[in-house]
Amino acid sequence: MKKIIALIVAVLFVFAVASVSFAADKAAPAAEKKAEPAKAEKKVAAKVVQITGEVAAVDAAAKTITVKGKKGDVVITVDDKTLADVKAGDKVTAKYTTADGKNTAKSVKKAAAEKKAEKKAETKKAEPAKPAEKK
Repeated sequence: MKKIIALIVAVLFVFAVASVSFAADKAAPAAEKKAEPAKAEKKVAAKVVQITGEVAAVDAAAKTITVKGKKGDVVITVDDKTLADVKAGDKVTAKYTTADGKNTAKSVKKAAAEKKAEKKAETKKAEPAKPAEKK
């Protein structure tokens, strides 16, 4: 009688362990499916980074510009319009995102101070010098 009870307890123990392991296997794929959309959301919400500096190089073939910032040089991929507007030596403020190790420009603007300096230089050239009045 003791042997039969021991055998029944052993069989119940084996079933209990097996059912727990099957339940864990079924729960794991569901957890993986829930984790995948979270990764996709992170890719969608890319962080926008801003850099202000001087354009060190313009590569028309690769459609990139290199901006010298305070923290170092950054190579940014730009569109054709921006590539035509920007030249080496310009001071710019660029906003870009990083995806797959590639920086893609969201916006590139020339520095406002440089534009104001150009306007002042143009107005000085346009106005003739007035002779000093004698009293």
